[in-house]
Amino acid sequence: MTTDDMMQLVYLSIWGAVLVGYLLVARATNLGTTLRHAVLWGLIFVGVAAAYGLWENLNDRRPSVTGDGEIVLRAGNDRHFRLELQVNGSPVTFILDTGASDLVLSQEDAARVGFDPASLPYLGQARTANGIVGLARVELNEVVLSEGGLEFRDTNVPAFVNEGALDVSLLGMGYLSRYARISIEGDRLFLQR
Repeated sequence: MTTDDMMQLVYLSIWGAVLVGYLLVARATNLGTTLRHAVLWGLIFVGVAAAYGLWENLNDRRPSVTGDGEIVLRAGNDRHFRLELQVNGSPVTFILDTGASDLVLSQEDAARVGFDPASLPYLGQARTANGIVGLARVELNEVVLSEGGLEFRDTNVPAFVNEGALDVSLLGMGYLSRYARISIEGDRLFLQR
């Protein structure tokens, strides 16, 4: 049982206690009306707190680390896996895209990590869902994935800068193939070196 599973069990137990408590108080006829209302409001407060905690836990999409040295990503509400890497010392959020061949930076992210997108030679082309876009080949000095005490550091990583409008950078198979294991199980993606 993972920590996430344990936390969900705790929150569900609190919800169960709230419901049982409500039923007991609602059935009690000997309690004064004021005391009964106070207990009911207390139970409502505990229930709202438990619901908030459960909601936060269900929507927590930060990566976690297993005891086996795996990094676990949870899919967002849009079913995409996102991962923040340090690229040349700057944080860049990527969408994992197994349909992309390479690591592709948006214009904005390329500027953040030290490239001038306006001066890059866009000699390559890629066919995308939005048509053909120009690509400029670059080399990233360092790409670091650091999570929960694990750190995977790569140097001299080939990448491309997208000439077109790209909302978020893409982490394609050129980078993902550096991992020994990539596995998708439901809404979780496992990375292991």
